[in-house]
Amino acid sequence: MAGVIDTSEFRKGLKIEIDGEPYEIVDFQHVKPGKGSAFVRTTIRSLLSGRVLQPTLKSGEKVGKPDIEEKDMQYLYVQGEEFYFMDTRNYEQTFLDEKVLGDAKNFLKENINVAVLFYNGKAIGVTLPNSVDLKVTQCDPGIRGDTVSGALKPATLETGYTVNVPLFIEEGDVLKIDTRDGKYLTRVATRG
Repeated sequence: MAGVIDTSEFRKGLKIEIDGEPYEIVDFQHVKPGKGSAFVRTTIRSLLSGRVLQPTLKSGEKVGKPDIEEKDMQYLYVQGEEFYFMDTRNYEQTFLDEKVLGDAKNFLKENINVAVLFYNGKAIGVTLPNSVDLKVTQCDPGIRGDTVSGALKPATLETGYTVNVPLFIEEGDVLKIDTRDGKYLTRVATRG
């Protein structure tokens, strides 16, 4: 444990350590009841397992500061269930298992730069850019005359991920996808 963090320092996205496990604060609320002492209701997500807990901590209570490091890395390739990344400064390579990546694997394309999270020297997760540009590899053509406002159809992207898109999207188009919720944002380029 690299140090301690007081509950007054809590903010969304802060990494903390409880019982030897690293967590990220998803949400928190300082509560000052009329009677009794103040406390902090928190929602935290484990950086190792992804499970969500909702502990209540006394105001002023201290939690651990985890030994976490973020490195800028470039995604190289996938081999089996292992996704390989290269440190852009010293060219060292590391890999993350498909299970550890979770939904992030849907947005990884070769040579994309990401931040890889290390806990005690071991890669435990990846932080993607807020959006990525991906090419449509399979998509049914829009039906002529189908002008229902807001109508969507499924499109398969180059990573194998399927997203709902407007009817005018065609195979070969490049789309901007929000990596936080996996939704279509806009068309970047048409097939050419």
